[in-house]
Amino acid sequence: MTVFEYSADGIRREYLKINFNNINWSQKLYNLRYLSEVMMNIHKLDIVHHDLHPGNILSFNFKDYSVSISDFGLSKLIGVNPNNSVKKNIVGVFSYIAPEELSGDEYYTKAADVYSFVIIAYEMITGFPPYSDIPHDKDLAMKICNGLRPKIPFHTPKLITRTIMRCWDARVTHRPTLKELSEELGKYYNDYFPHIPNNFHKDSEIVIQIKKAEEFSANQESTNTTTTTTPIHKQFIPVDFLIIQIFQNPRTKKISKENLKN
Repeated sequence: MTVFEYSADGIRREYLKINFNNINWSQKLYNLRYLSEVMMNIHKLDIVHHDLHPGNILSFNFKDYSVSISDFGLSKLIGVNPNNSVKKNIVGVFSYIAPEELSGDEYYTKAADVYSFVIIAYEMITGFPPYSDIPHDKDLAMKICNGLRPKIPFHTPKLITRTIMRCWDARVTHRPTLKELSEELGKYYNDYFPHIPNNFHKDSEIVIQIKKAEEFSANQESTNTTTTTTPIHKQFIPVDFLIIQIFQNPRTKKISKENLKN
């Protein structure tokens, strides 16, 4: 039996939905840094989580910057049973699954965890679930395989935008490792964090960019929830069924020979 500490703020998506406009950039950067460090430590053990999405990210006390990752039921130890076909099973919430796994081209890797992480990061930064205005069906999965990514708001700090785009690059070797990502986010946080004496680097590029983002947000109508009026589709298809449909569609660009034989 596995016992988890009680999570006072519950699942991260629900917290974001209710409190997004009250979350400042210090909290965003710290939580992303902390989450990347947790994932980095998991990867140090050569373990991939294999099912990262906001439903598995818990808040114990958001104001104290405390988060935790749950549900390791699909996690894998890299290099164990390399011929086991279970490794190619595609399961999870498909809008957080890396395109190379959706298409069946690759075994699940650390780079796929990086992709899932940054989709979560996108949601934490923008307040929008990925593809919230698009039906979650086989056409969306196919578009993800062919390069579609969530729209990054134009006022998002450019350094953050660059980090996001590197992490969801379709070329897995171009994605940073969790160690590199943790160091990068740590630098942004340390440059920006204003509550430590002499630690607020007002001339730092990330500080300048966040200030502009905050000024833009201040000019928007203030509400208790996110400012989006985009309808969110609840159309989720079981992933195993979804992948079968994708592989039967000739418009899909990335289809492995192994899956075509099945």
